[in-house]
Amino acid sequence: MFRRRRPAIQMKTAEQIELMRKAGLLVGETLQLLREAVKPGITTMDLDDIAEANIRDHGGVPSFKGYHGFPATICASINEEIVHGIPNAEKVLRDGDVISIDCGAIVEGWHGDSAITVPVGEVTEELQTLLDVTETSLWHGLRAGVAGAHLTDMSHAIESYIRSQGRYGIVEGYGGHGIGTEMHMDPLIPNHGEPGHGPVLEVGMCFAVEPMVNLGTKDTEELEDGWTVITTDARSSAHFEHTFAVTEDGPRVLTALDEGREWFAKLGK
Repeated sequence: MFRRRRPAIQMKTAEQIELMRKAGLLVGETLQLLREAVKPGITTMDLDDIAEANIRDHGGVPSFKGYHGFPATICASINEEIVHGIPNAEKVLRDGDVISIDCGAIVEGWHGDSAITVPVGEVTEELQTLLDVTETSLWHGLRAGVAGAHLTDMSHAIESYIRSQGRYGIVEGYGGHGIGTEMHMDPLIPNHGEPGHGPVLEVGMCFAVEPMVNLGTKDTEELEDGWTVITTDARSSAHFEHTFAVTEDGPRVLTALDEGREWFAKLGK
């Protein structure tokens, strides 16, 4: 009888994690620029231009551009678009929209990957709550990423928090992933599931965690462009992501400007 082999997880040295921090910090700083640039009237291509210029000006290479043919530096997904939206000069942001901006960069061969969802102008209370719930669920998942925990402990922490906040659709079939010398590596990290399953987390592992939460159904559809994923009921979605390293002192969030200290203090590390 053969046992199914679990996917190998790339281990990093302390020095390699420092290189990933360089990539992660560049991504975090780029997303901060984009957050400040989001306003009614700007196009998603304008945002893409800002991101590419900042990454290249600081010695990085956009992770997404050319990845399996993806044509841009960021994924820009508006309202019912969940992930993988393609920037376009004709896509103009309007007051009341929400936009998910996913960004990756390579520095010295190592990747950082992070995403935020930003309100455009004034949004409804329902949409702002969706953003708050999704972002907070990300940090519950990150907090569970400690040495000795199981992979799905992060998944369960994300789902449990979202379920405690109301009736939301938790996207299935898309999720977090290993990261390092490649942007997407084993294993897949679902945003739902029972705890205590999957590989045991060890110091030196790095992952990107990314909950995607919908106002309505969890069901999705991919558009004819082969990239953009939308909600089937046309209700809005939110998406947040961070790259982190498992360390002896707990999770170190490589794409957060403060490495997660503020959020972990708020939640109780």
